[in-house]
Amino acid sequence: MNKEPDLLYSEEEDALRAAVRDLLADHCDAPGVIARTESDAPHDLRAWKALTDGMGLAGLLVPEDRGGQGATHREAAVVLEELGRAVAPVPYLTSAVVATEALLACEAEGGLLAELASGRRIGALAVALNVAPERAYQVVRFEDDALHGELTGIADAAAADVLLVPADDGGLYAVETGAVTVTPQVSLDLTRPLATVTLDGVAGRLLGDAEPAVRRALRAGAGLLASEQLGVAEWALTETVRYLKERKQFNRSVGGFQALKHRLAQLWLDVVGLRAAARNAADALAYGPDDTETAVAVAVAQAYAAPVAVRAAEEALQLHGGIGMTWEHPVHLCLKRAKADSIAYGTAGVHRDALAELVDLRAP
Repeated sequence: MNKEPDLLYSEEEDALRAAVRDLLADHCDAPGVIARTESDAPHDLRAWKALTDGMGLAGLLVPEDRGGQGATHREAAVVLEELGRAVAPVPYLTSAVVATEALLACEAEGGLLAELASGRRIGALAVALNVAPERAYQVVRFEDDALHGELTGIADAAAADVLLVPADDGGLYAVETGAVTVTPQVSLDLTRPLATVTLDGVAGRLLGDAEPAVRRALRAGAGLLASEQLGVAEWALTETVRYLKERKQFNRSVGGFQALKHRLAQLWLDVVGLRAAARNAADALAYGPDDTETAVAVAVAQAYAAPVAVRAAEEALQLHGGIGMTWEHPVHLCLKRAKADSIAYGTAGVHRDALAELVDLRAP
């Protein structure tokens, strides 16, 4: 009998949320994040160390007998909600989720997986950030026992110690970033920078078959990205409501105007719906009875998440008025993350098409 999805948070998950939020309040305050985006080092490795060494969060998805915490996607989703709220410039999604899932699919791989789980090393799957779970992805050429080629749009490659590179011989290879050329690309979201990776006769260590590893990694990335988008949307809604209660116009609170009440009420309903979709995707990834049901849950979450997160950020920007348009206010971080996330691991339209195929509701 299929397990009913559990959309509620457990006491342990609530405690994890509180601990992560407290840590991020100390390490990822908005002025600090904004200052970091203006520097040559956008990733906050001090915050990453606190999340990994201090709390062991990089290994949530890794079984205990393989060097991890033995938790599930539900706990990882809670962490990503808080990282989304803070727009934290750490490679958690790319390393602790996507790269880790790819390694978990390579059953023989243990040492590198344990290193990623401990946070001692950072990994990145060398597949463009915009690739959806079922779509084609770029590979490099494997020739004369070396890898040759160029891959673009690789998220957090600049922070990675090791890249997981798919090749045209069907293998997934571990490549040290020191052996490749990583060229930064212009990124809308400066807290999750993209890069072009060039491999010119680079040696790689074969980990396993690329196809199942990449598909598993991208599905987990897409499913848990919805939780990050939920965190972005909740921050935008909460901060906007708070601001409108404080902002006065015509000697009354701006939030008291009927038109704004209606806009915020509708946005609240949308965010609640997003929470349900994101929790369902995380629960399906953790306990899904089969691949089809999990794929449906992920597609539903991503089809719904991007429009809601983007609209929440746009409403926050507009309803904050002039202060929202300034570089000093963190709302622009929220908007850029929401916009960038809207094309990460497939757009909402791509996921709607995938959902139609999965439930046999294709357009005539």
